[in-house]
Amino acid sequence: MISILWVDDEIELLKPHIIYLEEKGYSITPVNSGNEAIEILEAKTFNLVFLDENMPGLSGLETLNLIKQKRPNLSVIMITKNEEESIMEEAIGSKISDYLIKPVNPNQILLSIKKNIDTTRLIEEKTTRDYQTEFRNISMSLSSSLDKHEWRDVYKKLTFWELEIEKSGDKSVEGILSMQKTEANTQFFKFVRNNYKQWIHGEDAPLLSHNIVRKKVIPLMEERKPTYLIVIDNLRYDQWKIIEPTIIKDFEVVKDEMYYSILPTATQYSRNAIFAGLLPSEIEKRFPEKWKNDEDEGGKNMFEEDFFVDQLQRLGKGTSKYSYTKITNIDFGRKVISRIPNMKVNDINVIVYNFVDMLSHARTDMKVIKELADDDAAYRSLTASWFDHSPLRDIMKQIAKQDANIVITTDHGTINVNKPSKIIGDRKVNSNLRYKQGRNLDYKQSDVLEIERPEDYFLPKQNVSSKYIFAKEDLYFVYQNNYNQFVNIYKNTYQHGGISLEEMLIPIVTLKSKRN
Repeated sequence: MISILWVDDEIELLKPHIIYLEEKGYSITPVNSGNEAIEILEAKTFNLVFLDENMPGLSGLETLNLIKQKRPNLSVIMITKNEEESIMEEAIGSKISDYLIKPVNPNQILLSIKKNIDTTRLIEEKTTRDYQTEFRNISMSLSSSLDKHEWRDVYKKLTFWELEIEKSGDKSVEGILSMQKTEANTQFFKFVRNNYKQWIHGEDAPLLSHNIVRKKVIPLMEERKPTYLIVIDNLRYDQWKIIEPTIIKDFEVVKDEMYYSILPTATQYSRNAIFAGLLPSEIEKRFPEKWKNDEDEGGKNMFEEDFFVDQLQRLGKGTSKYSYTKITNIDFGRKVISRIPNMKVNDINVIVYNFVDMLSHARTDMKVIKELADDDAAYRSLTASWFDHSPLRDIMKQIAKQDANIVITTDHGTINVNKPSKIIGDRKVNSNLRYKQGRNLDYKQSDVLEIERPEDYFLPKQNVSSKYIFAKEDLYFVYQNNYNQFVNIYKNTYQHGGISLEEMLIPIVTLKSKRN
C-alpha cells in the first residue's frame, strides 16, 4: 500500500480529502506541524509527502529542507496559497516533485499522486499494451516482401520499442522483442543476399556509403555557410537515439535518416568508401599505393584525408577550404575544442571520432568493460555516459555557436554475437569474426553470404581464387582448432563486418545550429 504523510497546520479541514484518498486505497498519516513531520519520518517510511508551505513555527520550506536532508529521494508535493514567484522558485530549487495551489480538490490530489508515485507502473502497462499491438503489425510486415525503405522503417520501430520497453522495465516484454529482432535479422539477411549485387551496380540502390558526401554533404555546402561532417566510428542507430537528447539541446534535427553500409561492414572498407566516394576495388585501382588489403601491414585508414580531397575535386569542389581532424584519444580531443571557432571560415570541416569503435573492441579485450556493457542496454548506457563527458560534446557546443550545418554519421554498426560458426582456412585468411576473405575456405553454406567473384561486388582480391563470406544474424566465425576456447572468449562480444540490421542500417542525421 502507498503510504503518504500529509503535513498541514489546518489538517482537520482536510479530513474529507483524506477519507477520499483512503477509500482509493492509500494510507494517509496526518500531522499538523513541520516538527511532527520530521519526528515521524525518523520512525516510519513514506512514499510521498504533501507539505503545506505556510505553517507557523517550522515553515514549509524549512521543513522541506530538513526532509530532503534525511530522505533526499522522497517525493514532496508542496501545497500553498502563496503564488509568489520567489516562493515557487525556492521550492522548486529544493527539488519538490510537484506544486499545488490552494484550494485543492480531491481529483487534483489524486492526479498528483498518480503522476509522482504511479507513473512507472502506468507507463509500463501502457508501453506493454502499445507494443503488443505494434508486435502484430511488425510481424505482419516481416512476413511480407519489404523494400529498402520499409526495412528502415521496421528497424526504426524495433529500436523505438527497444528503448521504450527498456525504460518501462518489463523484462517479459524485452524477451518477446528480442525474439522479434532475431526474426527481423533472419529476414533482413535474405533481403540483402537477394539485392546487394544490384545495389552495388547502382540498380534501385538505397543510399550507400560511397554516396554519402555527394548526396548529403555537398548540397549543404551550397548554402554558403560552414558545414561539418562528423563521423563517429561504429555508431549504431540505437546509440544515436541515446545521445540525441543531449545534442538537441543545442541543435535542431533537420533530417533523421538511415543509410546502408557497404560490405564488409568494417572500417577499412566502409569508411574509406565514405571519404573516397568510391567502392573498395575502385579505391584500390585509383590509389594503388594507399589501399591496404586485409593481409597488408600498417593502418588501413591512413589516407582518408587524401581520399576526401580527391573526391572534392571530382565533385567540382576542389577550391573549397576544408579541414580534416581525426580524434583517437581524449587529450587530442580536448585540444580540438579550442580550434573549432577558427573552423567557421572553412567551407567543410571533417571530424572523425574513434571512441565508440575503441569501446566495442575494448569490450572484447577488457573484462571490466565487458562487465559494464553486458548487453545492448548497458552498451547504450555506456555510450551515453561517454558522450556526456567527452570532448566531442564540448566540440559540438562550440559548433553550436556558429551558423552552421552539421551531418553526423558513422561507417558501420556492430552486433552482439552469440552463435559460433565453424570455419577452416589457411594462415592468410583475415582475422575478422564476421567476414572472411581468402582461398581454401571451408564453412557452413547456410550461415553466410558467399561471394565467389569479388570483382562483381567491387571488392579487392588478394589472389585469383579469393572469395568473401559474410556471417548472418548474430553468428561469429571460429576456427576448428581450439574451437571451445575461442567460442567462450568471443561469445557475447560486439563485432562488425557481417550482415545484420545493427551493422548495415546506420544513422545519418542532418542538424543545424539553433542560433539559425
